[in-house]
Amino acid sequence: MKAALIAGGVEPSRVVDLAHDLPAHAVAEAAFLLREMARSFPSTSVHVAVVDPGVGGARSPVVIETVAGPWLIGPDNGVLMPLAEELGIRAAYRIEPKRLAARPRIGTTFDGRDIFAPAAARLATGARPAELGPPWTPKSFELPKPVRSATEALGSVVHVDRFGNLITNLPTPWFLDAGTWLSVRVGASQVRSVPWVTSYESLRPGTLGALGSSFGLLELAVREDRADALLDARVGTPVSVLLRTGTSPRGQRSNSARPRKQP
Repeated sequence: MKAALIAGGVEPSRVVDLAHDLPAHAVAEAAFLLREMARSFPSTSVHVAVVDPGVGGARSPVVIETVAGPWLIGPDNGVLMPLAEELGIRAAYRIEPKRLAARPRIGTTFDGRDIFAPAAARLATGARPAELGPPWTPKSFELPKPVRSATEALGSVVHVDRFGNLITNLPTPWFLDAGTWLSVRVGASQVRSVPWVTSYESLRPGTLGALGSSFGLLELAVREDRADALLDARVGTPVSVLLRTGTSPRGQRSNSARPRKQP
């Protein structure tokens, strides 16, 4: 797709490739990452997101014009909506391939190359969104929202990075006064007492801990190992944290990924 943008007249130095290693078909995870990674780009940016399990089907290709300035291009399956709503939706249009003046569409399985990249190139080189097609109302889409009571925070895993770290949707500030240990339940597992740390280095190798991620959200990580494997967790797995202070509670499951050696 980067090559298609360049072929459409966009200078290579103006093309930023944010990610190409996201899980296939994971629309919600891609929507979360797009919002987090693209929210601070300049107002003149054109963002293209193509996580598109419905490629060639009934879903529509769209361009969204935002109040903040950036234009968003992709399938109308929700992947654009969290970022679009944060930036403010001014208008949206359904992209008509015949208006792109690109090469004829070859098959129906590569809209990233045949529709979205040419549309982005048109916008980046001076076209207006309304030139690409008629007005459109994009489908609504919401990422899961966390909730908090006086005693518990409830959320879910929204991203698993390539190291197996679990990024939840629970805001880090919720836990800044929670003490040095958190009581965490992931999925249907038992409650685990895990240390609240400020870096991976603060954990012993193979040990599970909780820390504030670069997204400003609670992260569960195993130093030099995979938290997703230890906890049998994936995107969508529920996460709950008891909101109480103190030291490590007794009688709860160990947070080690590997058995400790006996003295």
